[in-house]
Amino acid sequence: MNRIVFDIECMGLDFDELDDITQHSLLNNCKDKKECDETKERTSLWPVTGEIVAIGMLNIDTDNAKVYFRKNNGESDEYENDGIIYKIGSEKEILEWFWEDVQHFDQVITFNGRGFDAPYILFRSMVHDVKPTMNLMPNRYGDYRKGFNSHLDLLDQLSHFGATRKFSLHMYSQALGIDSPKEGGVSGLDVPRLFKNGEFETIAGYCMRDVYATAELFRKWEIVNSNL
Repeated sequence: MNRIVFDIECMGLDFDELDDITQHSLLNNCKDKKECDETKERTSLWPVTGEIVAIGMLNIDTDNAKVYFRKNNGESDEYENDGIIYKIGSEKEILEWFWEDVQHFDQVITFNGRGFDAPYILFRSMVHDVKPTMNLMPNRYGDYRKGFNSHLDLLDQLSHFGATRKFSLHMYSQALGIDSPKEGGVSGLDVPRLFKNGEFETIAGYCMRDVYATAELFRKWEIVNSNL
């Protein structure tokens, strides 16, 4: 079975540039000014007000890794560093490359991919009229016709589909002795600022740290669950 881990990084539109109806909709349920201010800074969390700036991928069986990412000047380039292929393009190109790659795999592995990454990719693909090549949102409990779950979301698995409390990738990594992607001093909420500052490689590197942490988490999960 061919398996691949993926993760995305996103940035949001400037809140002040959104139309009045959209602004009102986002702030409508805020309880206080602090919550409203936080919402204004988190437009990257939703694909209707955000865009994908990086997608990282790792073949968990061969360790082949690549990350597709954007620069704000429309630059296109491809190079390799420390065994990772870096490829620069537009959001549309990033999505097209992702769908071209992912169709060759039987299973995708994510951390909260069903709650964030997959729906985000699907919506942004709609924006650019990019056709998906596989179903990223199959039955969350598994495709019994195939005998396995073609999208294995580790957050589902580790929380036993919500039966126990969900924790962040950082917390699971800390508990299991895995290098946390946050140890580099970057989080997903920093991505918009980094993009505006031109720190595109920093975003790509953070995306791959997320991918590698997810892969290590999967390997530990698999040891316990492979015979169940």
